[in-house]
Amino acid sequence: MTAPELVLTPAEMRRADAEVIAGGVPGIELMRRAGRAVADCAEKLVASGSQILVAAGPGQNGGDGFVAAALLSERGYHVRLGLLGALDRLTGDAATAAEDWTGETGPVENAPFQEADLIIDALFGTGLARDLDGAARLTVERMNASGRPVLAVDLPSGIDGGTGEVRGLAVKTTRTVTFAARKPCHLLMPGRAMSGAVDVAGIGISRDILEACGGRLFANAPALWQHDLPRPNLASHKYDRGHTLVASGGATRTGAARLAARAALRIGSGLVTVASPPEALGVNAAHLTAIMLRGCDGPEGLHHILKDERFNSLVLGPALGVHSETRAMVAVAAQARRSLVLDADALTSFEGMATELHQAFQNAPTVLTPHGGEFARLFKDHPDILDPPSKIDRARRAAFYTGAVIVLKGSDTVIAAPDGRAAINENGTPYLATAGSGDTLCGIIAGLMAQNLPAFEAACAGVWIHAESGASFGPGLIAEDLADLLPGILRRLLS
Repeated sequence: MTAPELVLTPAEMRRADAEVIAGGVPGIELMRRAGRAVADCAEKLVASGSQILVAAGPGQNGGDGFVAAALLSERGYHVRLGLLGALDRLTGDAATAAEDWTGETGPVENAPFQEADLIIDALFGTGLARDLDGAARLTVERMNASGRPVLAVDLPSGIDGGTGEVRGLAVKTTRTVTFAARKPCHLLMPGRAMSGAVDVAGIGISRDILEACGGRLFANAPALWQHDLPRPNLASHKYDRGHTLVASGGATRTGAARLAARAALRIGSGLVTVASPPEALGVNAAHLTAIMLRGCDGPEGLHHILKDERFNSLVLGPALGVHSETRAMVAVAAQARRSLVLDADALTSFEGMATELHQAFQNAPTVLTPHGGEFARLFKDHPDILDPPSKIDRARRAAFYTGAVIVLKGSDTVIAAPDGRAAINENGTPYLATAGSGDTLCGIIAGLMAQNLPAFEAACAGVWIHAESGASFGPGLIAEDLADLLPGILRRLLS
């Protein structure tokens, strides 16, 4: 079974490097392994004898560039090296690596980037702590204007390794070679778009060390949750597969609930019921077949329905209305201690009232699925949650505060659990930017939770499957298409 892919923050990666060095591997040896990986990747991008320009910075990243330059020169490439800063200012392993380079070293800001067949960006790595300016900014401007392919060392210079944000200006790369594990910037936007294809090179840091130094952040992919997916057997019946309840809005706001309900049924929930206000019963009845229907008159009606313990998973929020009654329904659901997915109106109804949700869901598996705007409204009085520059940290803090799994949606959706685990999704598609898409995601997650998949795994699986379904359809996708795409995705995952 493939192990989940670990993602390490810059601080965690530095700890891993230190562990390896403390174990007896000299730092210069790690640098030489990294530089060799860069040279090997460059060889795959341009033919022997090509012109390669290495842009080296004043730190460890530049040291990797010096190693790569020396190796590529030995392998028959025409290599030029431009250095940011003075050669005699290099220290430590970077200075040692520079001694192996016998070619000419000139100022990088004057380097002839437009003459290169390939540029190797070894200016700055994960240690960058401020916006680029001066000669560094000028160099990046000239690299980007050259139109030449760029191979980044570890990450594109100017990208914050932990947040993926651009520090003033960043290199737009064709490909990136990073070491031991991907960093958050390779998955979070806009860093992901700036990194190109990312190769992970092993440089002798074991998974045990990576797990000891990090081990709580993952790339969201089937290896993370596939082994937990529900698999019916010959003895299974529908009640083994759970019963999902989806609360509907009023007579003119029923479609969202039906989208969620259909997705829950398609993902494998044995039974699905729409809980409908009395005035919307006729509208919902006209559209439902395999999905059942119950009358539900507000919080009291929901409380009455939940006396039946066979309802083990709930969806509240899509088109439910932004008002105190929705907040009361959330309270009823939380007290019932069933698996719960909250979205849209169930979140906006608590605008500026996040204190009412403080640790509210620690006793029941709950998933909140806000997009950025809903997240900001919900926690607008909690700067400790909103202020961190890292989307991962914001989601983690919100998860810890509420006791729920947070799905902070976007092109780089982050899923965070109260215990600190987090995953970054990367198979999203712009075709999911269509009305009702989020309602379908709620149903997928709730349907998986109905089948006893834990909240974090259900959220991760739901986000990935939802995105994969959208990508498989492509142009013209509408939310009604998504549920019918789920069986094909499940078939691949379960085969």
